[in-house]
Amino acid sequence: MISDSASLAAFCERLSHAEYITVDTEFMREKTFWPQLCLIQIGGPDEARAIDPLAPGIDLAPLLDLLANPRILKVFHAARQDVEIFLNISGKVPTPLFDTQVAAMVCGFGDAVGYETLVSQLARARIDKSMRFTDWSLRPLTERQVQYALADVTHLRVAYEKLVRKLERNGRAEWLAEEMAELTYPATYRVEPEDAWRRLKPRSSSPRFLAVLRELAAWREREAQERDLPRQRIVRDETLMEIAAHHPGSVAELGRTRGLGKGLVEGRMGQAILDAVKRGLAVPEEQAPKPPERVELPRGLGPVVELLKVLLKMKCDEHGVAQKLVANVADIEALAADDDADVRVLSGWRRELFGEDALRLKHGRLGLGFCTDGRRLRLVPIEPVEPAEPAEDLAVAQAIPG
Repeated sequence: MISDSASLAAFCERLSHAEYITVDTEFMREKTFWPQLCLIQIGGPDEARAIDPLAPGIDLAPLLDLLANPRILKVFHAARQDVEIFLNISGKVPTPLFDTQVAAMVCGFGDAVGYETLVSQLARARIDKSMRFTDWSLRPLTERQVQYALADVTHLRVAYEKLVRKLERNGRAEWLAEEMAELTYPATYRVEPEDAWRRLKPRSSSPRFLAVLRELAAWREREAQERDLPRQRIVRDETLMEIAAHHPGSVAELGRTRGLGKGLVEGRMGQAILDAVKRGLAVPEEQAPKPPERVELPRGLGPVVELLKVLLKMKCDEHGVAQKLVANVADIEALAADDDADVRVLSGWRRELFGEDALRLKHGRLGLGFCTDGRRLRLVPIEPVEPAEPAEDLAVAQAIPG
């Protein structure tokens, strides 16, 4: 374990010419808004070290420079939270990066495969998860804790190298590159206070309710960030929505809100809440936020949605790709309702894998048939037939012997 600046600088220098490094972190977030970084694990070609960011006086600059080095690939598993931490510390996303969880989805290991499962299948190793709930902020760490943490980057090397070979064999490196582009975009990890209301589950679609809720949620987000406290420790979600529904205009009215203590109501925060309510009430209705639009399926489209789901499962099984990576239920419903829907299945590799055939199936130019064994489905091209009289074109799933 590295706990001084000189050792860290020497370690980073040794890795400065590596083709790739594996990266993981241990952090705590139960009592803070920002994740409290407690340990950083880095694996190189020949060695791996745990770095103690809580060590007095340690300078992390050499490590941050290493993570920013464009010549070195940074390999993570389920990268989002780790990347968010480094973005908060340095203002930069570690690039280029490779997420083995996403790569595993591209290579057919299922939806959001866990590190333990991936390592078991690719590295033939068993991960000791007995310390999953360790308080990593406590010092000193035991040797067992350090070794447990290092396992998250040592076995990752084997998993990464095997996934790269799989991507080379199946020709899907470009698919992964599309997914990595989103992970390297800083906006992916930032939520503006004005958008914080979208995290909630509003119980009303009233423009006035949503306008007040937006101001309240933005105030709470800033307060939580400045005080480094969890949002729920400032004001709970249900309390925010209660205030938005009744929009109190005085300390006395605010005091009748369930879940707010007298000290909060009569203090600085109580006035800040009343100010937020006032700002929300002053928003013109046409400028009020709108809830996410829900696709209302026209009558009769339910079977089309179900048919497209069958096609999606069939395609993903055939190509060894996780369904979650290709499309979700909202994507399928939008595609069923609109050929030009703004959904990811109509662009890039997803269109090639699923979107084109989904449109053909929807418009009756493709059918689904059973193979002769009665256990497998196959796609059946259908020649277009001009109707004898005007009628709606309907896509039909045909049970055709193979």
